[in-house]
Amino acid sequence: MELDPASLPGDVDALRAIVLAQHAEITGQRELIARLRLQLARLRRMQFGRSSERLAGEADQLELALEELEADAPAPAVADNPLAGEGRMGRPERRKPARRPLPDHLPRETVEHGADACACPACGGALRRLGEDVTEVLDYVPGRFRVIRHVRPRWSCRACETITQAPPPSLPIARGRATAGLLAHVLVAKYADHLPLL
Repeated sequence: MELDPASLPGDVDALRAIVLAQHAEITGQRELIARLRLQLARLRRMQFGRSSERLAGEADQLELALEELEADAPAPAVADNPLAGEGRMGRPERRKPARRPLPDHLPRETVEHGADACACPACGGALRRLGEDVTEVLDYVPGRFRVIRHVRPRWSCRACETITQAPPPSLPIARGRATAGLLAHVLVAKYADHLPLL
């Protein structure tokens, strides 16, 4: 929709109608571009991706699901003020993969860090327990596995509102769940005993 600046009407309502029409046209073009990009990605996957019948079937199912979602989605309503901002078309947030808990049948040993804290390091006031962070790591003692639970209570001072907590235990792999004993067992089994990693 080409407009000549000299031929624009002077009426505010007519200008608003032109802006709304252009906004609706832009929205329609964006939807068309999104559909064409999806189709292009599908065709590229078919041409250059893995050639598997299972993959083609999954792509068809995905396309059907997307078409159903497009059909069920309500038509975008034209806002009173289209120039106020459209919002960024963002990616859906990815969920962080959750770790499975260590098996319940393994014996557990609890180690409490900083449980003897009774005075605030900043002002010397009395501390009260706020909560705790629990870290479970897998350990290997020759002949058996065990789980070591590291409990780190959080303490707060009523006087100065300072929160203190013992530092986390040092592990060979940062944010890992294996102790040095388990890693030593795996390395000896793999490289000295020539056992496969299962």
